[in-house]
Amino acid sequence: MHRRLFVRWPLMLVLLLSVAVVFAQPNTSPVIDKVDPPNWWPALPNPMLLLYGQNLNGAHFAVEGSSVSILKTQTSSNGHYAFLWLTTKDASPQKLRITATNAAGSAKTDFELKTREPARGRYQGFNPSDVIYLIMTDRFADGDSSNDQPGYAPEAARGWHGGDFRGIEDHLDYLQQLGITTLWLTPILSNANMPESYHGYAAVDLYAVDSHFGTLAEYQHLVRDLHNRGMKMVFDSVPNHIGVRHPWVHDPPTPDWFHGTFEQHTHINSNFEELVDPHAAPADSLDITHGWFTDSMPDLNQENPLVATYLIQNATWWIETAGLDGLRIDTFPYVGRAFWSQYHKQLHSLYPNLTTVGEVFNGDPAITSFFAGGVSHAGIDTGLYTPFDFPTYFALRDVLLHDKPMTDLARVLAADHLYPHPERLVPFFANHDTRRFLSEPGATPDRLKLAFALLATMRGTPEIYSGDEIGMEGGDDPDNRRDFPGGFTASGHDAFKSSGRTAEEQDLFNWTSTLIHLRKSHDEFTSDQQDLMADTTAIAYVRGKDLSAGCSANGSSERILVVVSKDSKARDIQVPSANTAVANCTQFRPLFPPTAPSVQAGEDSFSISLQPNGVAIYAVR
Repeated sequence: MHRRLFVRWPLMLVLLLSVAVVFAQPNTSPVIDKVDPPNWWPALPNPMLLLYGQNLNGAHFAVEGSSVSILKTQTSSNGHYAFLWLTTKDASPQKLRITATNAAGSAKTDFELKTREPARGRYQGFNPSDVIYLIMTDRFADGDSSNDQPGYAPEAARGWHGGDFRGIEDHLDYLQQLGITTLWLTPILSNANMPESYHGYAAVDLYAVDSHFGTLAEYQHLVRDLHNRGMKMVFDSVPNHIGVRHPWVHDPPTPDWFHGTFEQHTHINSNFEELVDPHAAPADSLDITHGWFTDSMPDLNQENPLVATYLIQNATWWIETAGLDGLRIDTFPYVGRAFWSQYHKQLHSLYPNLTTVGEVFNGDPAITSFFAGGVSHAGIDTGLYTPFDFPTYFALRDVLLHDKPMTDLARVLAADHLYPHPERLVPFFANHDTRRFLSEPGATPDRLKLAFALLATMRGTPEIYSGDEIGMEGGDDPDNRRDFPGGFTASGHDAFKSSGRTAEEQDLFNWTSTLIHLRKSHDEFTSDQQDLMADTTAIAYVRGKDLSAGCSANGSSERILVVVSKDSKARDIQVPSANTAVANCTQFRPLFPPTAPSVQAGEDSFSISLQPNGVAIYAVR
């Protein structure tokens, strides 16, 4: 008996081990639902793919294609994600087949390496010869009612109103009549299932166009139309955060994909001084770069190399796919400088002319300039082409609406020495986050005209918020995001056409378009600026090249003199000329308005008599 048990024991052990091996093998085959990015180009750096699916942990991955291989892989512990690093540098455009295999089966998905479009007319960048026009896509014009989908609520201030790409393309003639050269659209990425995210800043898929706006093909068509007209497109990029209904939020690809979790996270601190202060402890600024923008906008962890690579690749994909000319970067200070340096090095290596403008919502030039590219702080250069000129935004509103002296604007302009490239700044007096100019206490159409005169003639690349050129009103967010009149079936009139505008709208449109076209017709407005005087109610400056000497030393070169008065009464403005760019100048040809008053020249100054809220612009020799 004992012998028989001894003989059977090895057989039982083999059977038990066999059963254990069977149960240790996956009993469900892999599933691949989605791949980010959806395609790539072999001429660009090797891509990192993020696969979404099931049972990907423990799978073996293979790629079928010519001169393509997988360098390494990494999967999430729950099997829902897999990172694949491909080498494609020696490959030609082709369709690849990616396979994930385990003992239970396999899953396959196609992935295309595409041919790059010719670079001509793409990736142009913007510069001071341009005028940027900000459009909130949902609120500009509804050109295709078939994409007015669930969530469409035209009467709701925070609902979807139906604006789309086709609506924008239908009105490009209007924008060119105004003089616009560059469009900045608020984010176009999918905000699906985010019922109040008509604005686009809470993406749930970083590779999908929001279907309320149209299709990717329609967006590409819009960009091509712009380029054919000699215009440009700026893409609104949001690497800081996503929408709370993104699938990552409750199932992240890695445990540290976000700063914090949905259940436990900090909120942002907008005191940028702690980032600028070289003596501040690192802990003092963590809530700036690690806090969630809102509870509905989870903060991405760019210190995670996988997140950083994903975001840089995402920007590259959009630039390449649409032929973008520039990026507007949302919430710029809330992301660490090291990421921005890496981000811009990669993009500039691929697209040398591409320009980026960062949102730094602060009125102190010492703080705003800290984020500009071209200079290192703490050993890191952000690489940013320019920040938005928020200090000028606050100064323009203060001097024109809040009874501050015009010297406050001059003081902000004097701080340009803080910027490596002040000529790149993007000044503005309104955007989609601020109360409309005409809805501020003390605002009048005449003061709005002064704002446009200053914006169109000062240094930098001016940005206009859609609708200000016809005097649209609106209070705090979301009231400042009203529908453009004429873009929707419920519009009371059509302000896209001169015949449909009110007298007041037509007056403002004419004023603004004349100033913009004047700017476009004189290269001096893309050159240097010398401030000649500023006092309580007036400011004067000159634009042009080589402003270090007066007219006699400047040969035949022309300068542009700008004089603006916000005085409620007519006044004589004394502008000093000795040792300035207008010394010894004798010819003052009126450019705007045609009836600008004559200039009375003296020995060391000249005098100009301006009417209340007056503007005078001259070509000077």
